[in-house]
Amino acid sequence: MQGDGSAIRDPYARIAHWLDTAPADLLQTRRAQAELFFRRIGITFAVYGDADAAERLIPFDIIPRIVSRREWQRLEAGLIQRVRALNMFLNDIYGPREILRAGILPDALVLQNPQFCLAATTLRPAHGVYTHIAGIDIVRTGADQFYVLEDNARTPSGVSYMLENREVMLRLLPELFNKHRVAPVEDYPETLLATLRSVAPPRCAREPTVAVLTPGYHNSAYYEHSFLADKLGVELVEGSDLSVRDDVLYMRTTEGPKRIDVLYRRVDDDYLDPLAFRAESMLGVSGIVAAHAAGNLTIANAIGTGIADDKAIYSYMPEIVRFYTGQDALLENVPTWRCREADALSYVLGHLAELVVKEVDGSGGYGMLVGPHASTSEIEAFRAKLTANPDKFIAQPTLALSTCPTLGQSGIVPRHVDLRPFVLTGAKGSTIVPGGLTRVALKEGSLVVNSSQGGGTKDTWVLDD
Repeated sequence: MQGDGSAIRDPYARIAHWLDTAPADLLQTRRAQAELFFRRIGITFAVYGDADAAERLIPFDIIPRIVSRREWQRLEAGLIQRVRALNMFLNDIYGPREILRAGILPDALVLQNPQFCLAATTLRPAHGVYTHIAGIDIVRTGADQFYVLEDNARTPSGVSYMLENREVMLRLLPELFNKHRVAPVEDYPETLLATLRSVAPPRCAREPTVAVLTPGYHNSAYYEHSFLADKLGVELVEGSDLSVRDDVLYMRTTEGPKRIDVLYRRVDDDYLDPLAFRAESMLGVSGIVAAHAAGNLTIANAIGTGIADDKAIYSYMPEIVRFYTGQDALLENVPTWRCREADALSYVLGHLAELVVKEVDGSGGYGMLVGPHASTSEIEAFRAKLTANPDKFIAQPTLALSTCPTLGQSGIVPRHVDLRPFVLTGAKGSTIVPGGLTRVALKEGSLVVNSSQGGGTKDTWVLDD
């Protein structure tokens, strides 16, 4: 809020005045009302392996995170460029593999990657779009310095919280909205539905039928799956609701089987089709890959996108963007050491106490070491894992992440944040609603914002004035 000095940044001027003048009990009351609202409508998430709290509320902070229009325009251009390059990369590695022939990436990093999907080499998604919905995590380290922390191109989550956070703020703090020109995010469902319909199979000659595929209510993001289906006005289906006949996907309805043209899946590749992937899976349906291959079904996001989430692939994104677009990346990567390389591994092992070390296929804040906050025993245990299997890890410097004012138990405190905007890509290109999900590390000094690790969320305001 204060930038690098003591003066309040212009976008935060009215927020600062509100915080200075609002009674402390009012802020605490509004926070309690927000929690009650979330509890009543059932906005929860599950933590796998946590027997004591299978369902939790994500803590919500009522002080919004502010982004100026100038800052947003810069982010928007960089995000669209990045997602365009990701789609071109996926088209290439499941096709001609020109980037490998050019020596930009090592063959083994792609072709031997656990997330490389051999089945996808024979599947061509409609309009060449692999990543229809991308969640790109952004961190800020200075007044004009933004970094991409990671790419989420497989089944990115969190958009329901972006939308519900805005609704709560509109209900609880209308006076703040009256003093700002906040860009709307409420049209995200309509934009998402239009995006999905635009990538229907070319032979679909009627209005495409869209459905959302969920693993079921035991999944940690089930609330979001049902929320999105409701907002889109489409059916929420599980594998048991589906069948494939003559290479066409159908869902059960009270009026008989109904054809599905576009399936927004929230099920990982391995569980989509027991004929093509894991034979024991009960989450998908036999024949869904054949329906896609026959040109009768679009799967969003496309099969095989998981490799774009790999953090070792991420480390090559500046080269990937340059190779496919002919431009330098507008958004920088966090400097990254690939532990699969001997020199990088040597450096990382010698500086574990200073670095953040992550599994290349990790997510949710699990399987990582934050060196400056780790004990000696944790560092040594991680050293053993890293030495035994260096290919599984990357390391990054501990960035001085920006903080936002956050309502603590005893007043306003600074807490570290990141931002996940959602990029939608259809037949006519990419769009982004102005905003995203701001995640906040509620523990003092913590850099881990994931909800599974105790993080919370904020409403994100892109100001038009």
